Amino acid sequence: MRTKKELRKSMLQLRDNQCPEQKKWLDEQIVKQLTTMLDQLQPGSVHCFLPIGSEVDIMPLIEYLLFSQATVVCPRSLPKRKMENLILKSIHELENGIFGTKHPANAKRFENTYDIIIVPGLAFDHLGNRVGYGAGYYDTFLIQHPDALKVGVTYSFQLVDKIPIEEHDIQMDKVIF
Repeated sequence: MRTKKELRKSMLQLRDNQCPEQKKWLDEQIVKQLTTMLDQLQPGSVHCFLPIGSEVDIMPLIEYLLFSQATVVCPRSLPKRKMENLILKSIHELENGIFGTKHPANAKRFENTYDIIIVPGLAFDHLGNRVGYGAGYYDTFLIQHPDALKVGVTYSFQLVDKIPIEEHDIQMDKVIF
């Protein structure tokens, strides 16, 4: 079994080297699945990552959620594995954050519970275990929201047989690819 460090390196390389047309098509398929799921669940609040680099582009989904009047919350990464969770009102009102991230500009903090949390990752297994970038932001955040539906988003080539897990790792309830 590969280590998390090995998985991070190989999956990031695979993801970064995708053909742009293939990536666009895969992104659209993933967003369609997410949209169908959200239409069925009708969540009031959804926590979404704002994609960076070669992550799955879920911006069309975020626009759809904003249009459907759901409360969309996006993270702002802070020091010490903490995230400030800000209400997104428009995808045109973003500012740059640490690690190349973006977050809502001039936004109010969300202090409530989440129905769904959409989580990025570099690798997932069939049990919902996840490998992220290694900073622990999402594990620290997810442990605080045990009742939210945790949905991992990835490309099919990022699915592996088994991910080495540690005590602090939080499993996804569902993985969409």
